[in-house]
Parts: sequence; C-alpha cells; structure tokens
Amino acid sequence: MPALHPETRTATQVDPRGPRFGAAITAVPGASAVYLGGVVAYATVMKQRLAGVDAALLADVGPVAGATAIALASGVKAVTGADWAVATTGVAGPEPQDGHEPGEVWVGLEGPSGPATAVRYDFAGDRRAVRESTVLAALELLDRAVAGSGTASGNKDNQRGVEASSKSYEDGQVESTP
Repeated sequence: MPALHPETRTATQVDPRGPRFGAAITAVPGASAVYLGGVVAYATVMKQRLAGVDAALLADVGPVAGATAIALASGVKAVTGADWAVATTGVAGPEPQDGHEPGEVWVGLEGPSGPATAVRYDFAGDRRAVRESTVLAALELLDRAVAGSGTASGNKDNQRGVEASSKSYEDGQVESTP
C-alpha cells in the first residue's frame, strides 16, 4: 500500500483491473486529502472519450501498448488536474487480445515534471492473479515515483509470488519485447 503524500494530488485510470486500483488507494485513511478520483476506461473507445487518447494512436499501436499507457496517464492527469496520474492497460485473460498474451500489462505514470513513463509487465497466473499483480505493481510504481526514490521502473519480484518481468520506456519511445 503506498504511503499518502499530502503535498500531492493523485488520479488513476484503470484497465483491465476495473475499480480495484482506486479501492486500494482509498482503503488508506486520509486518502480523500490526496486522491481526486479515477476513470475506468475499459473499452478502447472509452480510452479515447474519457481519457483523451488520440484515435490515431489507438489505431496505430492499439490499446495494449506503452504509448497508450502514457497517453492514458497524461489524459487523466489533464482531465482531473492531478499532480500525478497512473494508468494501466493490458490483458488479464483468460484469452489473448489482439495478439497480446494474458499477463501483458503496461503501467503509465506521469508526474508534475519530467517525461511520462510506461513500464511493461508480463505477469503469470490466472485472470485474478494478473489483476492483483497489476494493482500492486502500479501502486509500487506510483509510491516510488512520488517519494522521489529514483526513476520509475518495473518490479521483477511481485509481492504475491507471481512471476513478472518488466521493461521501462520514457518519452513515448516504445518498442516490443520478446
């Protein structure tokens, strides 16, 4: 669970985790002082309508991509006026989606200064495990970034023992990983 930082306001965009991410943040007493809210943009068209992701970007790279995660975080940050925004997009399973295997998840993060970042995670396990792992990874990424403990990067050791690998991208420079 992230520490609450009273000097910052945070917003979220979540997919395919649904409202679990916001629920995890608001479970902390005092969250209302820093958490503005979130957007659940599950369907691709909602990523465009609610989070302002460019239709051309979605057509070019699709909903499951680092550039999309960055655009989602940037869009939610702009819509809410938050200091920090974190966004997730990926495939929880059980079936692949548009050529992406279950467990492929991107977490986008944008703060008050510096480039937005996207981190790819490849989680193992069933749909529930992927969703839980995504929430934990996104919370950890946000907490480390807000605390200023270095650059945002992926978590290779999931707290629940689910295997994961990650790769980080900045400034929208996204490349596929094997």
